[in-house]
Formats: sequence, structure tokens, C-alpha cells
Amino acid sequence: MSIPILVTGGAGYVGSHACKALAHAGFLPITYDNLERGHSSAVRWGPLEVGGLHDQIRLTEVMLKYKPGAALHFAAFAYVGESVEKPGAYYWNNVAGTLSLLEVLRVAGIKKLVFSSTCSTFGVPDVVPISETHPQRPINPYGMSKLMVESILADFDTAHGLKSVSLRYFNAAGADPDAEIGELHNPETHLIPLLLLAALDKDRFVTVYGSDYPTRDGTCIRDYIHVADLAAAHVSALQYLIHGGPTCCLNLGTGYGWSVAEVVKVAREVTGEQIRVSYGPRRAGDPPELVADPTRAIALLKWNPRYTNIREQIDHAWRWTQRIPKST
Repeated sequence: MSIPILVTGGAGYVGSHACKALAHAGFLPITYDNLERGHSSAVRWGPLEVGGLHDQIRLTEVMLKYKPGAALHFAAFAYVGESVEKPGAYYWNNVAGTLSLLEVLRVAGIKKLVFSSTCSTFGVPDVVPISETHPQRPINPYGMSKLMVESILADFDTAHGLKSVSLRYFNAAGADPDAEIGELHNPETHLIPLLLLAALDKDRFVTVYGSDYPTRDGTCIRDYIHVADLAAAHVSALQYLIHGGPTCCLNLGTGYGWSVAEVVKVAREVTGEQIRVSYGPRRAGDPPELVADPTRAIALLKWNPRYTNIREQIDHAWRWTQRIPKST
């Protein structure tokens, strides 16, 4: 019999891929999502329960109905720019909402949680690649909200024995290799889907922010990690906790960075389209380079990213993007 796992935000981009990975690993993902930014069409590998993080009565109903053995927590706002404009919304949703969830988990006796964190907790790095020991100095409310939750989880371990793994993503990319689910944000802010949408619509163009960074071609360098690899890491983190692993925070990336100009070039090659690009000024707070040191995650979780080449990531995303008009 499959062990039920509560997945908050399971109708979102990374959460839905994690649900598929959980199901394939023999678990039963229970998606809990208010559908404000998720999509019910992405919930295919277990039941959907609609509700918000602050609704403790609804959360408790779901706990009593399914009796999950652990939780994967994805539900959060995740736009950096929006967090600067609306910090209150981010602290209310990401921090207070998580506290609400944790109190329900505590009462229900659930002692295992995998948390969706971010490399934004580091801010502008002193060195790359970035290891877990790098100082955390977030430069926006989004990154700060995730860092606050990491601290709260450490306190809940000390006080209540809640064991957790906080997974700090670098740049999530790609789509389900079977093209069943993929990235679908509104508004879309991520580079690869913006490029692919522009490939489908000749009237669209993509703005590249900054061409004068101290990098190999003047554009920002980022570590892109395939969403299926992120999903696999969540399953590995869950199994790590099931086998008695202690609370920890881990960086998830490939260890290699691709520049924006390189991503544009590969997107044009994959799609066969001359995607229109314009260059604008740098965005405040954008570091020249963000690359993970995933050594600790690989060792501790016995996990290895499979889709590390940007061409394969873009190819998977392109197959999904071509299906979006038919699936929404």
C-alpha cells in the first residue's frame, strides 16, 4: 500500500513534477493547493485537495482524511520583483503560511518535511560555485522569506523533533521528458520559457538584462537544473528522512553555469526559429554568476542530476511549450 505524502503547491511547476516522481517511487502524492498560481490539469498522480495554507481547519481535514507520513512543501510566492513591490504578501504567504502548516503538522504528529528553498537566500555571492557554508545574505523579500523558513524549521526540529531537508534550488528549467506537464506561469518571468514562447510568436521579443557583466560574453551566468532532477532530489530527500537522516540544508544545481547569450543561441538551434532578443540595462541585484556546488546533495542524498546539458533541458521545454495551446 502506497504511503500518502502531503504535497503543498503540488499543482505548480516543480510540485507537479515532484508528484509524478513520488508516484513512480511508490508513494501517493496528496496535492494541497489553492490553485491561485497552480493548475488542476497538472494534478495527475494523486488526489487534489483545494485549500490555503492559512486555513488550518481545511488542512486538518486533509490530514485526518489521508494520514500522510510526511510532507513536501512547495506552496509559496516566487517572483523576486513582485516580492520587492509587495513584501507583505510574501511574508504573509511564505512565512506565516508555512508557520500555519507547521502547526498543523505538529498537532498531526508528522515529523518529516522536505522544503522548497532557493539560492536567493545567498544574495550576491562572494565566490562561485556556492557551497552550503557560504554566508546567506538575501537581497530581496523572496530570498529573506525562504531564509526565515529555514530558521523556523531548525527551531521546530529542536522544539518538536520535526526533521526537514531544505533544498535550495538554482535555476529550475526544462519540462517533464514525456511532455505531460511543464512550466506554465502567469506572468512568465523565466528566460527559457520566454524564449520558447517568442519562438512560437514572431511578434514577441525577449529582453536580456545586461550585456556588460564581467563574464565570458558579458551576460549573466546561471546554473540551470532540470525540473525532473529537482523532483528526483525531493524523493531522495524524503527517503533520506524516512531512513533517519537529520535536518539539513542542501544546494541543488549541476555545478556548471550557462550564460544568457548561450541559452539564447541554443534555444534558436533547438526551435529552428530566429527568436527576437533586445538588450536592456542590468537589473538591480542581479549577480554576474550563480553556480551551485552540489557535492553535498549528491553525497548525502545519493542523487545525481541526469539532464545537465542545456540543450536537453531546452528540448524538453520546447516539446512541452508546443503543447501548451492544446492543454490549457
